[in-house]
Amino acid sequence: MVPSISQSSRLSTFFVLVTILSIIVPAQALYFYVQEAQPKCFFEELPKDTLVVGTYTAEIFSQHQNAYTSDATISITVTVDETFDNDHRVVSTREIHTGRFTFTAADPGQHKICFTAYTAKNQPGWFSESPGPIKFTLDIAIGETSKIESEDKGKLDDIAQKVKGLNAKLEDIRREQVFQREREALFRDQSETTNSRVVRWTLVQLAVLSITCAWQLSHLRSFFIKQKLT
Repeated sequence: MVPSISQSSRLSTFFVLVTILSIIVPAQALYFYVQEAQPKCFFEELPKDTLVVGTYTAEIFSQHQNAYTSDATISITVTVDETFDNDHRVVSTREIHTGRFTFTAADPGQHKICFTAYTAKNQPGWFSESPGPIKFTLDIAIGETSKIESEDKGKLDDIAQKVKGLNAKLEDIRREQVFQREREALFRDQSETTNSRVVRWTLVQLAVLSITCAWQLSHLRSFFIKQKLT
């Protein structure tokens, strides 16, 4: 039976919708499996001053849950080498099973980004047992400032609030310093005025005492003369 024209158009419309929906599905983070202590590396050609931000999560297979789950015993070593500069290492960090790393390309060229997983369950020894493959989920943003800014917006807001608080404290300290300087100047003026008044009053007292002594001496002399004692 040959499909009608309307059925053919409906089928073509359905396939178009399926294609569009498959295109607009958001891309998931890259995940792969690694063995313990075996580095997994990626090579990226980066221009100068390119910001790279990556988030990762390492999971180990759980026999009880029959699925990959997070394990606090897993640690991840992240290294970044400049292959164009004799593998000059620019980043070397060791974090927990989930984390985030950031670096900026100082020079243009190829960079080797490596991840190495370790577990505390596989300690060196004769009877050490391999924990099996580790599921590693990785999401790297290269030069996507909008995404990086959206991820760091909360942290930037916190930093901005702290800076505003520090500025407010500095303003309070500055006002307090100005107030203390004004009080110091007022106290200095009052001290100088008091000192000058004390000096003047002392001079006045000395003058009065001198005049009083002179008058008393003159009076005594006149008294002695009248009494014919001298």
